[in-house]
Amino acid sequence: MEAATRLIESQGASAVTMDAVAREAGVGKGTVFRRFGNRTGLMLALLNHSETQLQQAFLTGPAPLGPGAPGERVDPLDRLIAFGRARLATASAHLDILLEAEDTGPQRFTHPTRTVVVMHTRMLLTQMGFRGNLEVMCMAVLAPLEAPSIHHMRTNDRMSVDEIGDHWENLVRALRPPP
Repeated sequence: MEAATRLIESQGASAVTMDAVAREAGVGKGTVFRRFGNRTGLMLALLNHSETQLQQAFLTGPAPLGPGAPGERVDPLDRLIAFGRARLATASAHLDILLEAEDTGPQRFTHPTRTVVVMHTRMLLTQMGFRGNLEVMCMAVLAPLEAPSIHHMRTNDRMSVDEIGDHWENLVRALRPPP
């Protein structure tokens, strides 16, 4: 996986082949195929690794991204903002892979990774005082953090990742219900 990561960082995801990964890792092509099955398996393994790290951070890590220490009071808005910025950073770091793996069909909404992200977002929105149809609110909050949206804002709108994060944070702060 380290070899694939280096190739993606230097050449982009579209240039990564099983042959190139084997060369970069100094192993035979068969070794790479046995480990990952095919290129899609390799890309999914890379995404899974970064998603696992992010999930660990927001489920069990220190505040504000995680819940913090037992008994620690963390503002759910601060957690949502930290989560959104971490989600944006992860998606931006793996944008090429995510765009290649992007599933535009209805099954994208039931993918296990998305399910965890939506559940976490829904929990934070509930803690912030939102009521009603949280599914619509989750979709609105998460849409700017998805690969196609990030790609569009970076490419067409020429926004930096920090600018996207700042605008997203302004959106989330504006949505906070009154006390």
